[in-house]
Amino acid sequence: MHVSRILITLVVFAIGTWVGTASAQPAAPQPRFFVAPNGDDANAGTLEAPFATLERARDAVREWRVSNTTIQAGPVVVAVRGGIYFLNRTFVLSPEDSGTAAQPVVYAAYQNEKPVFSGGRLLTGMENKSGTWTVTLPEVAAGHWNFTRLSVNGGTRTRPRLPKKGYYYFSGEVEPTPANKDKGFDRVVFKPGDIRPDWQNLGDVEVVGFHIWSASRMRLAAVDGASNIATFTGATSRTADWTKWPRGGRFLVDNVKEALSEPGQWYLDRKTGVLTYLPLPGEMVDTAEVIAPRLGRLVELRGDLTHKKWVQHIMLRGLHFRHANWATPPAGQSAIQAESNLGAAVYALGARDCALEDSTVSQTGEYAVWLATACKRNRIDRCQMTDLGGGGVKIGEMNAFDDDDAVASDNLVRECLVAHGGRLHSAAIGVWIGHSPNNKVLHNDIVDLYYTGISPGWSWGYGRSLSHHNEIAYNHIRQIGQRVLSDMGGIYTLGAGDGNHLHHNLIHDVDSYGYGGWGIYFDEGTSNILAENNVVYHTKSAGFHQHYGKNNTVRNNVFALGREAQLMRTRPEPEHFTLNIHHNVVFYQGAPLLGSNWEGDNYRFDSNLYWRTDGEPVTFASQQTLEQWQTRGRDQNSLIADPLFVDASRHDYRLKPESPALKLGITSIDVSMAGRTCAQPYTGTMPRAFPEFESPPVEQK
Repeated sequence: MHVSRILITLVVFAIGTWVGTASAQPAAPQPRFFVAPNGDDANAGTLEAPFATLERARDAVREWRVSNTTIQAGPVVVAVRGGIYFLNRTFVLSPEDSGTAAQPVVYAAYQNEKPVFSGGRLLTGMENKSGTWTVTLPEVAAGHWNFTRLSVNGGTRTRPRLPKKGYYYFSGEVEPTPANKDKGFDRVVFKPGDIRPDWQNLGDVEVVGFHIWSASRMRLAAVDGASNIATFTGATSRTADWTKWPRGGRFLVDNVKEALSEPGQWYLDRKTGVLTYLPLPGEMVDTAEVIAPRLGRLVELRGDLTHKKWVQHIMLRGLHFRHANWATPPAGQSAIQAESNLGAAVYALGARDCALEDSTVSQTGEYAVWLATACKRNRIDRCQMTDLGGGGVKIGEMNAFDDDDAVASDNLVRECLVAHGGRLHSAAIGVWIGHSPNNKVLHNDIVDLYYTGISPGWSWGYGRSLSHHNEIAYNHIRQIGQRVLSDMGGIYTLGAGDGNHLHHNLIHDVDSYGYGGWGIYFDEGTSNILAENNVVYHTKSAGFHQHYGKNNTVRNNVFALGREAQLMRTRPEPEHFTLNIHHNVVFYQGAPLLGSNWEGDNYRFDSNLYWRTDGEPVTFASQQTLEQWQTRGRDQNSLIADPLFVDASRHDYRLKPESPALKLGITSIDVSMAGRTCAQPYTGTMPRAFPEFESPPVEQK
């Protein structure tokens, strides 16, 4: 660990929270109300006689503030004792629950205890019948409850899926039914036996089909065993080519009762209400903690948009949120990109100057946190978001509002861990920013997702975009894509994003199924963005790619060891200047330097250093030598030379003092501060949600 990281860690610890640590500051305010699992809402809310629920504590704060109108400095604190709280309903905070800058309202863990708020239900009465556990849930049989995830002893268990290993492949294409011909694709052609019309509970079987950069989870409506055509209850999000179910396209079949055979799998029969679970070795029915999610949204900060009354100055600190539900809708789940139509376990609308600190959100069905419409100046700080059905954080909306009050902006995501996302929805993103400006995403660890790490922007082409002046810096982004989807990036920008700044990010191990596993990816009209001082290595397609855009700058980065190329650009666009690439180090072997399309003269290269470690010559577009390339006005001041990294074998791409790159004006990049500085480096693992890469059979390509 570098000295700089140690110093920052000590500073962060020194200014840490006064509640939730064993060594609280002497001057720290005392909690005004207490909540405990063994409390009673009829109590006074003291340490000795705590409340049982957050709702009662919230109401007590309202009552106290009404009777104490004199402004007092310091927060109003609700201290929450450790233990598990099973929520009966979403905990809602409204404008009347707001604090002030001088007197915020804080819901915080008491000392170093761990309060867990579960959106699920503890299942009791399970019976062990010859190694198979069962329990009947009347609410399920009555049609009032359904769930797609299950927790046993703290770990997530899976539903039965086919095939047992790898993927199935569509064997043909078919047009959508007349009812959906203008909406999306609702039929597929499969090989005999891959989907069966005689399966029990056919309407609960789900086909998970992988498009290019998205996936759809569809319910079966009918299966024709003669023609091998399956029809869904709904259609994909569009009728565009990329939402088709093409011949050779991959799919999985989920929630098949007849496939229940492996330890750790479970099946919910919605007709009878019977949950069946096959235990893992060592699990005991009498002692197992089995929790099924029930609530989709655990916490909501609900402002009043109509009257512009906001939820303000509320902090949630040291709290743990688990078991948020999501059930496949009747028409299935399909989104154009980023699983953007999903909700979140912790949801805010019209929240101002609020914070989620030192908290965890895990075992969700959708995203972890969403700062939605009209959310401004909020913080998500030092949080952990893991085992996510969807992604980590959403900021803003898919709509570009004209009213600035409705635009989410100026929010902060800092020192967070987003890990093991996309467990139900593979196209979900670590941190997604829609039409939202002036946000900061700093010092986060984003690891193990199947699509993209961080994505600002939500406009295609050169249309209007409110995703501008966002800062994305000092993030450690890795294990992205993992050969499940395609057309992705460690950082992926979409549409015009004037003033967006990407710097000091460490990005590596980005691997797509087909094309497009890039480290930094400027897509669809990305304009006026600066990417500098980033280190990118081990990407499938290239360290950097620009589809098309205007006036973008890529400077003082290290791009290393791309497998297909190092730098890519797709669309020339001769009508305007597109891209300036200068003062970068490109370090590679066994693949071209430049990939895709570098026609035209509307871009600039200069003062870069190139080095190929396999002894082959460095060549540019159309296999030109540096001298030939320079005759086109490119790289006039660039060099081909060993950059003399500190230790390239360990991916330490700092420059030694004698590096020739320094003479070009390139500065050494220290990414030791990338990722969280307030915690040890994350080394956790979790089983894959989707199969390993495998090539389709030759006859189905």
